Amino acid sequence: MKRRQFFTLSSASAAAILMSRCAASNQIKAQPTLSESYASNGSLLELSLDARQSQVSLGGTQANLLTFNGQIPGPRLEARGGDTVRIRFLNNLQNPSNLHYHGLHVPPTGNADNVFLSVPPGERLTYEFTLPKNHPPGTFWYHPHKHGFVADQVFGGLAGLFIVRGELDEIAEIKAAREEFVVLKDFSIGQNGQLLPPNPMEKMHGREGNLVTVNGEVRPRFSIPEKGLLRLRLLNASTSRFYRLSLEEHPFYIIATDGGAIAEPVETNEVLLTPGERVEVLVKGDRPPGEYRLLDLPYNRGGMGMMGGGRMGPGGRMGPGGMMGGGMMGRGNMRRGSGQGNNGETRTLATLRYGDRAQPEVPLPKQLIPVETLPEPNGVKRFTLNHGMAPGRGMIFLINGKAFKGDRIDTQVQLNRIEDWELTSTGTMDHPFHLHTNHFQTISRNQQPEPYRAWKDTVLVRRGEVVRIRVPFRDFPGKTVYHCHILDHEDLGMMGNIQMQA
Repeated sequence: MKRRQFFTLSSASAAAILMSRCAASNQIKAQPTLSESYASNGSLLELSLDARQSQVSLGGTQANLLTFNGQIPGPRLEARGGDTVRIRFLNNLQNPSNLHYHGLHVPPTGNADNVFLSVPPGERLTYEFTLPKNHPPGTFWYHPHKHGFVADQVFGGLAGLFIVRGELDEIAEIKAAREEFVVLKDFSIGQNGQLLPPNPMEKMHGREGNLVTVNGEVRPRFSIPEKGLLRLRLLNASTSRFYRLSLEEHPFYIIATDGGAIAEPVETNEVLLTPGERVEVLVKGDRPPGEYRLLDLPYNRGGMGMMGGGRMGPGGRMGPGGMMGGGMMGRGNMRRGSGQGNNGETRTLATLRYGDRAQPEVPLPKQLIPVETLPEPNGVKRFTLNHGMAPGRGMIFLINGKAFKGDRIDTQVQLNRIEDWELTSTGTMDHPFHLHTNHFQTISRNQQPEPYRAWKDTVLVRRGEVVRIRVPFRDFPGKTVYHCHILDHEDLGMMGNIQMQA
């Protein structure tokens, strides 16, 4: 993001806003329609999820995709802190699968958010866990996480929103805003409607599809209430594609990131969403009524470069000379906005048009939810992200010189401690780094402090960049993972196991 600034709001009557649920804007129905939704009832969210291949209309084409309950995206789930979640998962795919509840702070063990569970084809598993009463409200999601099959299954369509309601939703101005859910997802569809398998180079780079959708539609329309607010909950559910978002003639006002609300709205002209990331923004309906395009601007996330000649050593560790360095693609030519990413094209994702006038006018909120200031860490760990070659395997992706092994513990931490993790990408690609179970705060990039505090679970590490995050390890002991959220890179080895000890 660039040109960030804190936004100061002129005074307004909160009492008047509380009474202004915007009757006119509530009558507006946006054309895109998400899949069915399930909300908790009596502190219980209960449903069945059937992962299967289904024929779905996608961009005017009948496509054979992987779906939850026959829908793209999967059903939207909604709960509150303290609610119990019970999901009866049926795997009707051809390969083993499971579920990961991305961003939720719940146990990584048992039948909760346990990515080491494996549900064979034709088998069932009931997931059950309880959200902590103090779980932050926010935009989370669910998707398969069976190692070796993650990229194929998510790319095929298996993803859905998981919304946790709470304090943020009760702020008067937020409550008065029109709310829309936006799931960004690309697909590769052949002329016969079948999913196109990636070739080896696409898997190494991270596959991107030939069809980009918003809520399973191509260039849908949304409504902005004139003189009101539009709240967009944005999810990048793509396997590898980055989205550099801009709205014609309108700034975004960020109100929440991966782990929930920030302290006050932050104005920006662009939002960069890497795979797995979420952001919530407000759009002010203060421009001349008309239609405005939601754009995906060019972004270059790197390339393969010139390969070193190293080999894998004992224990899966890269031997001397085996890392990929700057290569043929100079880092100076690969920054955001270089015009080389997304095929160098600016793409229209959706159109936002003005609808009925809000009564009365709804201003931006002044304050949101305070973000905790974390104390200095108890220790520092360092992680290097890179890629190389292994005999008989071809290209693999590495963390600290190692490709993933399920039975190896790569990192151990103690609960109730705070650690700084220093993340560096020394190869030729950008990598979004995702940590399961615990949220963190990004402290600095190349020793430059972040402009505002926010809770995250996925952070971009650009090639040549050093990113420092601060992680409070809380509540839940057990084994889980951290990995690159370019899911082909995860399946090709860029993942590690972490053991959290009480």
